[in-house]
Amino acid sequence: MTVTYQATPSRAAQPRRWRPTSPTRLIPMIALVLAALMHFAGPARATALDKAMDAVLVVYSDDLDEAFLGSAFLWGDGQLAVTNQHVVGDATTVELRTRDGQRLSARVVARDKGRDIALIAVPDAVLGKGLLPADYLPDVGEPVFALGAPLGAEFTATQGMISATGRQIEEAMPIRYVQHDAAVNPGSSGGPLVDAEGRLVGMNSQIADGSRLFAGIAYAMSSVDIERLVPVLADGSLKPVPDLGLRLRPVSRKIAAALGIEAERGLLIDAVKPGSIADRGGLEPGDVILAFGAGVLHAPGDLAFRIEARIGDFPELTVLRQGFRVRVVLDLKPTGSILAKMSAGAAPGKVASYSFAGLGIACGSDGRVTGLNPASPAGFAGLVEGDIILTINGKPVAEVDLATLEVTGPLVLLIERREGETLHVIVDPWGKGRGARPVGGANVLDPAVVLF
Repeated sequence: MTVTYQATPSRAAQPRRWRPTSPTRLIPMIALVLAALMHFAGPARATALDKAMDAVLVVYSDDLDEAFLGSAFLWGDGQLAVTNQHVVGDATTVELRTRDGQRLSARVVARDKGRDIALIAVPDAVLGKGLLPADYLPDVGEPVFALGAPLGAEFTATQGMISATGRQIEEAMPIRYVQHDAAVNPGSSGGPLVDAEGRLVGMNSQIADGSRLFAGIAYAMSSVDIERLVPVLADGSLKPVPDLGLRLRPVSRKIAAALGIEAERGLLIDAVKPGSIADRGGLEPGDVILAFGAGVLHAPGDLAFRIEARIGDFPELTVLRQGFRVRVVLDLKPTGSILAKMSAGAAPGKVASYSFAGLGIACGSDGRVTGLNPASPAGFAGLVEGDIILTINGKPVAEVDLATLEVTGPLVLLIERREGETLHVIVDPWGKGRGARPVGGANVLDPAVVLF
């Protein structure tokens, strides 16, 4: 007898029909996916930096120009914002702009030009809490992030690492900076440098000399100095760093041997500015300053820290002069600020009106600019020779008598360039926040600064 068997299809060979997955089976799958996303996205770091960015402010002039000035950040309980003095200049009020689009007119309540720090009062502290300073400064090689508005690109973050700590880049100023390589550019001034947890490490202030743009070396005032300076600057007790009027160099081995100095220490005076504190105290070129009070001096920058930490206004210097030790007493008493001296005399008058030629323009009857003073209001506004002025405050130039025109307010000029392009140029002799503002020392980041 023959038996025939019929094969039954295996479960694997049978066509699969879709069945809805139960919710209880989906929950662990979703949790697993979310965990993987959180692991690779690094939410803790992103959240910390994002939160730190909420404390960043962009600073503009508080006038019709709305000139971009730089960056700032909230401090402490949010009643103050900190920035560089060279960002706000001599302005009494500025406009602060926040990440969520708020615009606030705020007063500059304190500034120190030498140390390059300024404080801005935030109206009613409506913007939230300030950045928390780091417990300690990061070590060389640790990551940092520069927050601010480089080249006007608002609320930008760039990443780098600590390159060095304790850099004193201006020997006359008792400030030590954090050096880093996070990209900063004009407009970054006053913006915070933070660590990976969003804690304040410093305030971006300067870049290396030689270029107006980032070359890989940036300097931030350390959070240690900011914490030290803000309270005394806010209450008006911060003493300005006096300018002694000295140009110094350290005593090298060669100088020590030539002058018969027993050790490589002290500061050799190259020059003394006439009428300065040093000049009035009797210091002379060729003197070697050995000590300030009881503190021995080795590097030119040591003197600035000794002066800041001094007790009293009449410190004593030990000086080596032609082989003999002599004592020199300096008078460091404050003599009053430049503003105080100005207020004692007649205030400079404001020009009420200009002629058209007084704006720095030579113009033909057809409106073509035939001559221009580049250091004039018209030059600062961006006019160039060859431009054709079509209208002045909306009126055709042919209908305006340029010889008798009295300018008492800003002019809006519609011009045509050689390429046929037309654009408006605003010429405002009374405008604020425009033009060049020279600043000495290392290359700062303020977009209004021009190095000469």
